[in-house]
Amino acid sequence: MSTTGGATTARLLTRTRNDVPVDTPRVPAREAAERELSKPMYHENDPNLLQRGLNRFWDWIGNLFDATSGAAPGGPLGLLVIFLVVIALAAALWWRLGIPQRTAGSADSLFDDSPRSASEHRSAAEAHADAGRWNQAVQERMRAIVRSLEERALLDPRPGRTADEAAAEAGRSLPDHADGLRASALEFDDVTYGGRTADRGAYRRLRDLDTELERTKPLLSDAVPGAAE
Repeated sequence: MSTTGGATTARLLTRTRNDVPVDTPRVPAREAAERELSKPMYHENDPNLLQRGLNRFWDWIGNLFDATSGAAPGGPLGLLVIFLVVIALAAALWWRLGIPQRTAGSADSLFDDSPRSASEHRSAAEAHADAGRWNQAVQERMRAIVRSLEERALLDPRPGRTADEAAAEAGRSLPDHADGLRASALEFDDVTYGGRTADRGAYRRLRDLDTELERTKPLLSDAVPGAAE
């Protein structure tokens, strides 16, 4: 072997020994990797907190759908059929029954649990009208009308009476104002239960009706069943 060849071989052996990878323990290596990956440069494109929350939510919805479709007969197609059947049944029931109607009861009664006189209801109505609160003004004026009829013994005081019932009963002893009473009851129902907004004109109609009823003499023979002719 020549001197040159021997030197080359020695260098190669030395390089081979130096290139052997160092066996680093697992825990320090993991900690070093975590420190490296925690640097901001690796997280510039990460989703924000809201995006992460939405991603988790949609993942939950997807897992729930997968679990439900797996339990439903026919898989996802069967689940879709069941959903459509439920929707169809609900629509048929709504079409058959219509919008739920109110029944006479405390929720729809004309008066609340704190009875007041007709004069007090009128004062409250005027106060609401002065402030431009027309819905409340209409409600209080209708209550004043019915309370006044009760005070005049044209209606028997009855808890739970609705505006429609009061108008129908009062119309029998005050036939000339039966239409006005029904219209006033409808106005009351619209603003109380129908979500409509009253205005100055609506309140004036009820106020004028209240004034006219105060001056009107009732048909007592119709108001009191069995009274002498």
